Amino acid sequence: MKTQRAATGAAGSSAAEADASTRQRVKSSILKHGPSTAAELATRLGLTPAGIRRHLDVLLTTGHVQAREQRVYGARGRGRPARVFALTDAGRANFYSAYDDLANTALDFLSETGGPDAVTRFAQSRIAAVEDRYRDNVTKAGPETTPAEALAAALTDDGYVASTLPSAIGEQLCQHHCPIAHVAEQFPQLCEVETEMFSRVLGVHVQRLATIAHGDGVCTTHIPHRRPEPVAGPGLERGPAERLEGLSQRPKHTTNKKA
Repeated sequence: MKTQRAATGAAGSSAAEADASTRQRVKSSILKHGPSTAAELATRLGLTPAGIRRHLDVLLTTGHVQAREQRVYGARGRGRPARVFALTDAGRANFYSAYDDLANTALDFLSETGGPDAVTRFAQSRIAAVEDRYRDNVTKAGPETTPAEALAAALTDDGYVASTLPSAIGEQLCQHHCPIAHVAEQFPQLCEVETEMFSRVLGVHVQRLATIAHGDGVCTTHIPHRRPEPVAGPGLERGPAERLEGLSQRPKHTTNKKA
């Protein structure tokens, strides 16, 4: 009888560990790919619809994920948007880097003694350490890689789990993880300085659409297409003033009138 109980207890413990491992995989998938539908998660993880629903129900109950309507950029199709599942702060907790509390305390002290500008200068100093490396990554990218994709790869190497999505007028840079999100929530200067750095590295004006620090599922930055360089041709190789001058020097057309 004791042996049977022990076997039953071991089986139950093993099943619980397997479930916990699967739920960790679910959270990791959402972290990497951003807010996802149940169908997308089931496909990625090789789970049945019933299986993924069971794990999502547990994660919803524990507060590790939240459900919301999928955000649609651009024209919305017919019908209700799909429901997606996004990580909450509690769900991200074991992915965050350590020392968040220490960093917040240090920046609090810096802000109190040096003012808000001191935090901005600190953020600029921090970002300067990686800006050249990111720019180098973008510059050396092959023709098959867009500048946004090259930047995403560099960000991923630094733990931001970044990817890109095409849009009608450019690309969206998506950072699915932010190691400093808890700090940036209190000090938005960190996000602002990072966005300015993206503009310098890519050579275009980018726009931050969403941040994890403000409660969004993904840090999303819009990167517009670069404008093509003008092709040299008649009238293009000279400036506007020179073209006007050239026009003024053309002989006037006259009509010979018979006497």
